[in-house]
Amino acid sequence: MSVRQAIQDVTDRIAARSRDSRKDYLNRLDAAREAGVYRSTLSCGNLAHGFAACTPAEKAALAGNKTLNLGIVTSYNDMLSAHQPYQFYPEIIKQAAREIGATAQVAGGVPAMCDGVTQGQPGMDLSLFSRDVIAMSTAISLSHNMFDAAVYLGICDKIVPGLLIGALTFGHLPAVFVPAGPMPSGLPNDEKSKVRQLYMEGKVGRAELLEAESKSYHSAGTCTFYGTANSNQMLMEIMGLHLPGASFVNPGTPLRDALTREATVRALSLTAQGNDYTPAGHVIDEKAIVNGLVGLHATGGSTNHTMHLIAIAAAAGLQVTWDDMSDLSDATPLLARVYPNGVADVNHFHAAGGMGFLIKELLESGHLHEDVKTVWGNGLSNYTVEAKLIEDKLAFEAAPKESALPKVLTGTATPFQQTGGLKLLTGNLGRSVIKVSAVKPEHRVIEAPARVFHGQEGLQAAFKAGELNGDMIAVVRFSGPRAIGMPELHKLTPALGVLQDRGFKVALLTDGRMSGASGKVPAAIHMTPEAVDGGPISKIRDGDMIRLDANEGTLTFLGDEKEFFARTPASEDLRPQHFGMGRELFAGFRSLVGVADRGASVFQ
Repeated sequence: MSVRQAIQDVTDRIAARSRDSRKDYLNRLDAAREAGVYRSTLSCGNLAHGFAACTPAEKAALAGNKTLNLGIVTSYNDMLSAHQPYQFYPEIIKQAAREIGATAQVAGGVPAMCDGVTQGQPGMDLSLFSRDVIAMSTAISLSHNMFDAAVYLGICDKIVPGLLIGALTFGHLPAVFVPAGPMPSGLPNDEKSKVRQLYMEGKVGRAELLEAESKSYHSAGTCTFYGTANSNQMLMEIMGLHLPGASFVNPGTPLRDALTREATVRALSLTAQGNDYTPAGHVIDEKAIVNGLVGLHATGGSTNHTMHLIAIAAAAGLQVTWDDMSDLSDATPLLARVYPNGVADVNHFHAAGGMGFLIKELLESGHLHEDVKTVWGNGLSNYTVEAKLIEDKLAFEAAPKESALPKVLTGTATPFQQTGGLKLLTGNLGRSVIKVSAVKPEHRVIEAPARVFHGQEGLQAAFKAGELNGDMIAVVRFSGPRAIGMPELHKLTPALGVLQDRGFKVALLTDGRMSGASGKVPAAIHMTPEAVDGGPISKIRDGDMIRLDANEGTLTFLGDEKEFFARTPASEDLRPQHFGMGRELFAGFRSLVGVADRGASVFQ
């Protein structure tokens, strides 16, 4: 079926807007391809350094031009559950490469921090910036020019976007992303959330809270809720950079290892030395980006990708805007209910039919571009399958025609709502985004007085002091990228949830971020211009009436606009937040970073 006109219109305008920048990018890609990976042209000293630690057989192979060499860029560390499984991947990859007469080397490692560990802590101020550090680390890893293709081992919040930005900088190389998968289901996410709220109310202690958290986050693999990490995996599959069905297979299973071996073979089959050359820069074009955005909306994915996908697209010479995202959301039905948009987790989503079913439904209804390049061949229909082991061999079978859990994953004929999970908000306060898929309809329009805080600590202190006893729109400002690095403010969710449960009308307005796990409380986030730049959010005062209408997509100061804009912007001494926990090293990032609706990147 041909793609719907609304989807095509957005795709066409991205292509038109990006004509010159995309042409320049592809010209650079072609020039890099023509220069090639000719190891024999390296000086003897260069090459000797490049394979000094290899086996004699590998040295002999790499001394010539013909043996393919695969670069491995890994985010392995053994502190974080999502990345711990990658400890064993390099040897699996190297063995798979040897079996087909190729070699593989770990090109380099990238940092991988966990927003779950740093929520509400000083280290969270480095989280968003870590994406661009990872992109630069990826470039350093590949800068030795020893590789014909690369595989990327990453899974969580800023790691996958950073790896992909780096991969697109080396867009002449084939790129296959290799996930580790989610941990098995533990304590249900909604039960964990209830314990968090009870703790905020003082009804349970730290021991009970830690027990609940530990039962939820209990083993190797990603967290099971549908936050940024699992949104990343959905994106890599629907954009054609994973093997089909690879996203949500649990770590440490035979199927997971088989997919990793096959990813190695596939990456080496796509090089410029073969007949199926498929560089990363050709896989990620305007159609792939639109497919990713449609997938994000259809699943109620993470708000962080309203910035990450803009930065990823820019790395491929494509210019994407929040307006593009908003129009696609209006044209895309919501097909998944995974926590925080429901009570199920990603393991239930996968069991219901997962990515194969989702892609099949969206393709058949004309919401996705079929005519795309992927690492699995031409055409997205190649991804309407499930990966399985049959007699110990990897096989791909057609995705089910019906969802096994229709309350978790449904078809386009019976969507959970007619529009997507994300919404653009505009008005006299600037531009922001909101995740509406988890917000009940009765909470999507809030008109209430502002309560202003210069940071999340002030709101938490006011809650603990019992000062928040009425309707309010909590304004948390001086949390933007230029101010302090745009930390996530997910730690505010339990307190705001308690107030909502008490019957108050509450919402959040901030120039900071809210986690991909943001849920039932309406949150207008990523506000731009941010407060430190004198944006309208810096002029809001306690008691100002504000209207947030997620149905109409508006965010408005209600009152005398002339008086409002004549106000002197508020200011804040942010120096205490620019030091400690490594934050002093990122002064250059804070001065260079772009605005949220352009990706909040230091590269633009």
